[in-house]
Amino acid sequence: MPAASVRQSVPACGQPTHPSPTTWQHGRVTAATHSTLFPQVPDSADAVLEGLDPEQREVATALHGPVCVLAGAGTGKTRAITHRIAYGVRAGVLQPSSVLAVTFTNRAAGEMRGRLRQLGAVGVQARTFHSAALRQLQYFWPKAIGGSMPRLVDRKIQLVADAAAACRIRLDRGELRDVTAEIEWSKVTQTVPADYALAAAKAGREAPRDPAEIAQLYSAYEDLKRERTVIDFEDVLLLTVAILQDRHDIADQVRAQYQHFVVDEYQDVSPLQQRLLELWLGDRDSLCVVGDASQTIYSFTGATPDHLLDFRTRHPGATVVKLVRDYRSSPQIVHLANGLLAQARGRAADHRLELISQRPPGPEPVYTEYTDEPAEAEGAARRIRELIDSGVPAGEIAILFRTNAQSETYEQALADAGVPYQLRGAERFFDRPEVRKAGIALRGAARFGGNDSLLDDAVDLPSQVRAVLSGEGWTPEPPAGSGAVRERWESLAALVNLAQDFAAVKPDATLSDLVAELDERAGAQHAPTVQGVTLASLHSAKGLEWDAVFLVGVAEGMMPITYAKTDEQIEEERRLLYVGVTRARERLYVSWALARSPGGRPSRRPSRFLDGLRPGSAATAGRGSAAGSGGVERGFGGVSRPLGAAPRRTQRTPARCRVCGRTLTDAGEMKLMRCEDCPSDMDEGLYERLRAWRATQARRSGQPAFCVFTDKTLMAIAETAPEDEHELARIPGVGIRKLNRYGTDVLAICAGQDVDGVDEGD
Repeated sequence: MPAASVRQSVPACGQPTHPSPTTWQHGRVTAATHSTLFPQVPDSADAVLEGLDPEQREVATALHGPVCVLAGAGTGKTRAITHRIAYGVRAGVLQPSSVLAVTFTNRAAGEMRGRLRQLGAVGVQARTFHSAALRQLQYFWPKAIGGSMPRLVDRKIQLVADAAAACRIRLDRGELRDVTAEIEWSKVTQTVPADYALAAAKAGREAPRDPAEIAQLYSAYEDLKRERTVIDFEDVLLLTVAILQDRHDIADQVRAQYQHFVVDEYQDVSPLQQRLLELWLGDRDSLCVVGDASQTIYSFTGATPDHLLDFRTRHPGATVVKLVRDYRSSPQIVHLANGLLAQARGRAADHRLELISQRPPGPEPVYTEYTDEPAEAEGAARRIRELIDSGVPAGEIAILFRTNAQSETYEQALADAGVPYQLRGAERFFDRPEVRKAGIALRGAARFGGNDSLLDDAVDLPSQVRAVLSGEGWTPEPPAGSGAVRERWESLAALVNLAQDFAAVKPDATLSDLVAELDERAGAQHAPTVQGVTLASLHSAKGLEWDAVFLVGVAEGMMPITYAKTDEQIEEERRLLYVGVTRARERLYVSWALARSPGGRPSRRPSRFLDGLRPGSAATAGRGSAAGSGGVERGFGGVSRPLGAAPRRTQRTPARCRVCGRTLTDAGEMKLMRCEDCPSDMDEGLYERLRAWRATQARRSGQPAFCVFTDKTLMAIAETAPEDEHELARIPGVGIRKLNRYGTDVLAICAGQDVDGVDEGD
């Protein structure tokens, strides 16, 4: 991997960055988003810090006081905060049982527990908000309320249907789902039924039914829960908050247990979760939060990035660390991601982070237009088949779409192409029947293997596992086609591969050791990889990554979705596409269809978010520079200023290569806005016409040609091909004087028009 050259700048909030060398050699630092399957546990606290880049190390060693980590996509945020916890534990600063790390999904919590275990930080609690609150509610219910805790309902949609029947309101399946979502939003924003209509209007929500009807349904739903003595997931948070607010003795007991808090994905915190976090903290400030406002994609559920963006206001003495080194994606993909956000609007956009790729150059994103959706699905399946045939594992490929309804077309296309696939959001790996049966078989073989003739010829752990699982349906070659039989085989094959990796790291491991490893992984929901192309919605793809990503259906009406009307909703759709782009490591395919079905009217157009980014599209005026590069901001006592507020003195934002993202320092490179050795997309014919025009101007004025425009400036014009004065003025080397003098001629030449007086022979 090439050296990463990053020049630190003064952050947007005016605080000096932590002193660091002008350049930093990547050297021994491992990719931030990858780790080996069974790494050796570090032998000391200092060993925990090995392999972290300078900013990640700042996070890991900032163990006191409030800490805010602004982490762009692919910059290793989970790595940074798990190493922070592990370093604190291994250094004796943090007691494992006193740390509570919270995140938003069971998968993310399981991954965090797995990483902490690998780092030797055993005993740290890593849970979702709901899981942590439920444990506390179950423990304190007898003391705070008395009696048995009500039953927790897994799915509230049937209760909503019963409430609608009681109110004599007919709801179809879609309305039932939408009303349920409105009730969930109301509860996480702490809105009671009587206030729903006003709160929904204030939040700009488009209610699926008359707001008065939804308020009536909400009230009936709450009545039904009380009658049936049940609670829902939102009640878990609400009741825990109520107990901690009303019972100071219980709040003190919780605070005595947990002294230190870490919150991942902080941009997704709802007002109710923030209130619970404040009650856990009390008057202490031992809090570390990590998030990225540009990845706020769940505001429809009540999530808001305001808590992240206002962190410095609430905690004036906080340390703020910005992670911008992207270890996940190639420079070409990072360039597209940065371009998407450069056109964004709103508060989250004002605090965006400009990523700097740390990976070698890769292929350019591929943009493809299809006549209809089935053709788009077949095209994606054909390309995926070619990738797999060229050696790309199926498990390293994903198709991402805006709505789950798009999935069926791609499932059929992949099945027709003979490509295995898995649906994201389906049953958890360790909950699958075939995996549970395989675990029972392996456990039995570990106990009584000496009497099992299947194991007579098995000389090592992998061969023992293959022998045992052959009785459960595993075969050396996969079954033909797709469907349930193939899915079962893929699950068993994942266990076989896991056994091989386990034995490679621990050659003396036995079946009993593997069973223990599987039990730990099941508890942490740390599943092995199943080899199949992933089909997932953009929302469910958050936090995941693949070598090759197909973003499909990127057309107006789907991205942004038709019901996104307000500026805030449109910007959330843009952030959703940004999340999709940043899931890709090496290859990115973006496609759209002109019609829904074969023979349909080709009325669709590519998403507006691609304007100026895909070849042949007109550019949209950008917002200028991002809120800040990577670095550290130290807390300043007594002075409160929001994150990203304007500095006292204006600082020049460092120029970065538009191809690879590297910071530019050479004046010529800064004019081109790319490194000298990065590929050029210059129009050679336009460049020669500009040179001929410049020669004529120089001869007429009696001055050297470079006094008109330098070669580098002409190259920058030929690469940009500006369409108006605004675009031309943004090119370094074109000042207001030259714009007024030469702008009309240059724009005419760029438009392919003849300019009087140009001697084509020069």
